[in-house]
Amino acid sequence: MPAEATPPAQLKQWFDADRYRALADLLAAAAPKTFDHKQFLDLTLSDLEARGLMQRLRSAALAADRALSGDFRGKVERLRQIAPQIRHSFVAIFLSDFVATHGLHDPEFSLAALRDFTPYGSAEFALRPFLERDLPGTLRVVRTWTEDPNEHVRRLASEGTRPRLPWGLRLRELTRDPSPTAPILDALRDDPALYVRKSVANHLNDITKDHPTYVLDHLSAWRLAEHPRRQWIAKHACRTLIKRGDPRALQLFGFGQRPQLRASLHIEPAAIQLGQRIQLEARLLSAAATPQQLAIDYVVHYIRATGPTAQKVFKWTELELPPGAPHTLTKSQTIRDFSTRKHHPGRHRVELQINGHRLAEATFELRP
Repeated sequence: MPAEATPPAQLKQWFDADRYRALADLLAAAAPKTFDHKQFLDLTLSDLEARGLMQRLRSAALAADRALSGDFRGKVERLRQIAPQIRHSFVAIFLSDFVATHGLHDPEFSLAALRDFTPYGSAEFALRPFLERDLPGTLRVVRTWTEDPNEHVRRLASEGTRPRLPWGLRLRELTRDPSPTAPILDALRDDPALYVRKSVANHLNDITKDHPTYVLDHLSAWRLAEHPRRQWIAKHACRTLIKRGDPRALQLFGFGQRPQLRASLHIEPAAIQLGQRIQLEARLLSAAATPQQLAIDYVVHYIRATGPTAQKVFKWTELELPPGAPHTLTKSQTIRDFSTRKHHPGRHRVELQINGHRLAEATFELRP
């Protein structure tokens, strides 16, 4: 399971020694005469502390293959038996990883297995090698999942085909041309499950990073005004474009006008250390004669170890500002390191962005 982002280190404890022993017991019960209990534990527990989350997940799939006897289909049947008993949605992903690792030669059976396993632990990662190997053939099967009675299977149709799925193999063909998944997204855009609709939105947001015009054209044909569920999907799908101040995306959701107002931004305290919190206060005063729809964000310019600053846009809120009215917004944020962002001492600039226009700024000092 290739990963493009590194999961937090503590999550690897989902696959600890006790977990592997529990899995070994389940497999032994499913194949009491043939399962090699000792070999499974030798393979999974050896050098355990040095392995990350995805390596631990993969080792469960590899060890199951070695410790179970029989052919691929027979081993999958043993895994089907234990799937309902795992009761941990991430740990159960190893079932689908087994299929992706050992079943590319048998796509019809393997895709049916992924459909069956995904309610226990999402098969979104495991689907991707099949898409890479045979995009048209795999999509023909995936499109049938959009009508499945199980919401986990319907979500897999969208989530597993996302071009830029976090932690997942990037789908190069769909990154170049996203149109083959359009029938899947159109079939799911009115799905009764928010769980599924959110995946559709995230799928479209992936596409905006490479093909924003394609997404905006597609959404414009969805007749959003007539369908509240589609409106939610569309706005969530365009969140990256809205943060970028894309004029067409802003116009699509009623934020296309340049705001007529006076704005100021204040930050307290003026200086902090890593791990402490800043408080932002934005003061607005409408200068318009009619109500204004405002999409309000703030932009932090992070100091880097070398070179220019790196900016990140954070969503603040959306509101309707009455004519001539004042409004005050507050927001707090803890400045701490993440695996994807390291902070460096110095003066950080913060800008107030409204409907894509940057109208005010303030600074705070991050001390060593």
